[in-house]
Amino acid sequence: MLKKRIIPCLDIRNGRTVKGIRFGDIRDAGDPVELAKRYVAEGADELVFLDITATLENRKTLTKLVTRIATEINIPFTVGGGINTAEDAKILIDAGADKISVNSAAIMRPELISEIALLFGSQCVVLALDTKFTENDWKVFRSGGSIATDRNATEWAQQGASLGAGEILLTSMNGDGTKNGFSLDICREVSEAVSIPVIASGGAGTKEHFSEVFSQTKVSAALAASVFHFGEIPIPELKLYLKTKNIPVR
Repeated sequence: MLKKRIIPCLDIRNGRTVKGIRFGDIRDAGDPVELAKRYVAEGADELVFLDITATLENRKTLTKLVTRIATEINIPFTVGGGINTAEDAKILIDAGADKISVNSAAIMRPELISEIALLFGSQCVVLALDTKFTENDWKVFRSGGSIATDRNATEWAQQGASLGAGEILLTSMNGDGTKNGFSLDICREVSEAVSIPVIASGGAGTKEHFSEVFSQTKVSAALAASVFHFGEIPIPELKLYLKTKNIPVR
């Protein structure tokens, strides 16, 4: 069995790490480069940096920050937010990002996934999928979770994979920031529907939540933010706990 990955997520706004609840109620969580260095020391497997206001404000992700991060850390990291073209992706990969996360722009123009994959390989393309259970279905949302689409989450994940995405970052908006646990039903459904790795996001609050999502679904990785940022779940402690549950971690 492939070893499961633990991935801290740093939501970036105006050069600072922030964290909210259900995509709102934002509070400051510190300097992203300092947090990133801490996570490397603690044994995080990868990092994700999302410029959460880039799409809404029609602004590009801060390339200078990506360059700083790349010089300071030695584990893979993904960057997302405001990436609308393959050229946008190239700027960030040239700056040092290992992977590019696309969300709203890919919903509006799905061929963007193929364009980036063709240039850099599928392993560089992460399809970020924000979903909420509404009207008896898991619907995809765009523009920082502010606009509903008519897409079903699992169908969009499958389409993204067929277009060349190498990974799905699946965020449950129902769970985001609540610390009530990952949304196991949609994590299970999507991870069983695609052959590419799925990262579960939204709802981590305890070590048991990580154990549940790994043992009850086929996700390859679990992502969290506030429980790591504010020291509620130290990563070394989490990995030791998962090993006691016979869940293989790096």
